[in-house]
Amino acid sequence: MTDTKNMTRELQGQILETIRKSEESVVEAIKVWAESVRAITPSLPVPSVPFADRLPKPGELVANAYDFAEQLLATQRKFAEDVLAATAPVLTASGSSARKNGTSAK
Repeated sequence: MTDTKNMTRELQGQILETIRKSEESVVEAIKVWAESVRAITPSLPVPSVPFADRLPKPGELVANAYDFAEQLLATQRKFAEDVLAATAPVLTASGSSARKNGTSAK
């Protein structure tokens, strides 16, 4: 069981590292693109948008979205754990009665 757990964690670590490196490459490419666009784009006057000062900043939008996703994931995890806890007596009972009878569940 421990070997499987260790292999799973190692695989998850490798996947996360690959994703992190990919994201890093994308961010670097976007930086280069943005700098190139900025260099060739003439200075344009900033349009006056009504109530623009009241709009959330992009960073706030991202933070709020991830905060919500984090709360949602925690809620889903608790629900899944509660379901497992609620079904544990049935799963334990059926597994132990099958062992007592000398049969196994398939």
